[in-house]
Amino acid sequence: MVISKKPRSQNHYPNPNFMREDRTEMSEDDDRSSPSDSVNTIDSCSNKTTSGSTSGSGPSSIPEYQAPYPDQVLENVLENVLCFLTSRRDRNAASLVCRSWYRVEALTRSDLFIGNCYAVSPRRATSRFTRIRSVTLKGKPRFADFNLMPPNWGAHFAPWVSAMAKAYPWLEKVHLKRMTVTDEDLAVLAESFFGFKELVLVCCDGFGTNGLAVVASRCRQLRVLDLIESEVSDDEVDWISFFPESATCLESLIFDCVDCPINFDALERLVARSLSLKKLRLNRYVSIGQLHRLMVRAPQLTHLGTGSFRPSEDVAQGEQEPDYTSAFAASKSLVCLSGFRDIIPDYLTAIYPVCASLTSLNLSYANINAEQLKPIIGNCHKLQIFWVLDSICDEGLQAVAATCKELRELRVFPIDAREDSEGPVSEVGLQAISEGCRKLQSILYFCQRMTNAAVIAMSKNCPDLVVFRLCIMGRHRPDHVTGEPMDEGFGAIVMNCKKLTRLAVSGLLTDRAFNYFGRYGKTVRTLSVAFAGDSDMALKYVLEGCPRLQKLEIRDSPFGDAALLSGRHHYYNMRFLWMSSCKLTSGGCQQIAQELPHLVVEVFNHEFDEDMGNFVNTLYMYRSLEGPRDDAPKFVSIL
Repeated sequence: MVISKKPRSQNHYPNPNFMREDRTEMSEDDDRSSPSDSVNTIDSCSNKTTSGSTSGSGPSSIPEYQAPYPDQVLENVLENVLCFLTSRRDRNAASLVCRSWYRVEALTRSDLFIGNCYAVSPRRATSRFTRIRSVTLKGKPRFADFNLMPPNWGAHFAPWVSAMAKAYPWLEKVHLKRMTVTDEDLAVLAESFFGFKELVLVCCDGFGTNGLAVVASRCRQLRVLDLIESEVSDDEVDWISFFPESATCLESLIFDCVDCPINFDALERLVARSLSLKKLRLNRYVSIGQLHRLMVRAPQLTHLGTGSFRPSEDVAQGEQEPDYTSAFAASKSLVCLSGFRDIIPDYLTAIYPVCASLTSLNLSYANINAEQLKPIIGNCHKLQIFWVLDSICDEGLQAVAATCKELRELRVFPIDAREDSEGPVSEVGLQAISEGCRKLQSILYFCQRMTNAAVIAMSKNCPDLVVFRLCIMGRHRPDHVTGEPMDEGFGAIVMNCKKLTRLAVSGLLTDRAFNYFGRYGKTVRTLSVAFAGDSDMALKYVLEGCPRLQKLEIRDSPFGDAALLSGRHHYYNMRFLWMSSCKLTSGGCQQIAQELPHLVVEVFNHEFDEDMGNFVNTLYMYRSLEGPRDDAPKFVSIL
């Protein structure tokens, strides 16, 4: 089932913000100007004078005027206009107008987004875009979060940081997602960019506390260090102590995924001298008593991750505990709360003073019941984002629906992800949310049982849904009331939610549901499928009917070569296609590779799948300007 992810202790739940798409094609243009050419063109043309004396009244005393080339004027005007164009999609469209627009757009772009690190080479990217200050780079596909990607597959940051060090010495920001980053990479980053300010690593691996120490010590203007759902090895290095002893520029420090003890005294001193700090998320080695000390030092925090929400084990018995409630009451700016690991529910009363101001609350690590939730959620009238465990049951979701009328995003995670577990939330909770939270735009809902009626109700009550991900954890589960497939429910979602861009489906689904997706899913960009469909026609409906489809993820479904070949007309417009444990053969994969030579077609089997014969365990296909990559491991075959 699609929910068989890494254990929650490894903090590997997928991030909700990956539905934004961008063209990654970067065509070459050999006639490039240097970064300063377009700025100085008019001046160098308009200030020309003839040689000889300029005095007197004769013709020789009048400076000769030479009109600039029309393209030079246009490029200068465009440069001033395009500086105000921030949307990646708009910029990509502008770059396709003509060669001149292409060149000027590249010169004025400061933020570079690459949705697949193998879609373009570092050399090509840095030679086209010469003024970049911020880079966002994504590596492995999302199914890597579900242990479906073999280890050591690739997505190395090393070639990118090496190229950027030469091309962008002024680089300020790097955001990486699902990339393999080594300590050596972090050292190159810290040494190469003199004004570096922001490092965000989401679902990354390969580095440890030694690399963090280098970043902390050498990036003297660092404002943001966010480590989110990444795997950080414990090198027994006190990395917190490596931040400068003087006042820092830190605005955000997130390290809740660092699963090793930290030097709390060093952390407390760091927080005290970081007067601009607004976001702080702590790991589970920080107790609630230590949290209190940090909150006293930093009452200006707007985002707080609490760490472990229980006292430290070394607190002496009988010792009076701090007034946690007063500390939260003094934090007048708090709008976002998360953490609550190893929670003792009795301590939740401490957060009551800030509930009325919260716009985001993450309780996805807090094993609490409905009665413990109600006093909190009853005061969260401004809440827009809420993550929670299904331990709150349908009753807890009904309380959320009764209060949180401004809710935009809801995620309900399973406390027990086994397929045969007793699911404490059901269609009752989903229907309550749809009736009470009509402004909902994004939902991720794990459950064991569901009905078409509840999903249809959500499609009608929440027409502004952009993301709908319903994970019925048992395989091929029908409507548990009628016994019918879940076709009509998911069909209603694509029919009634006109803004839908991301859809994840589960339960018993026939080809009829996929027919609905093809007919009505005209805005869908990301589709995730698990254990669904009857035949190749299901996938054909989607590939022929969803013109904006960018990312298609399929696992454990009965789709074979005919289904794969039915999308040959559309694959060049997609970012990637992932199919694992389907019915693909090596011949079918080879055929698609031959017919579409500008796609990279990777196939690989896991070690335990050596007896699959002519069948392929996993196909990962993506568009690329560079052709096959040169760092593929032995278990990957590139066709």
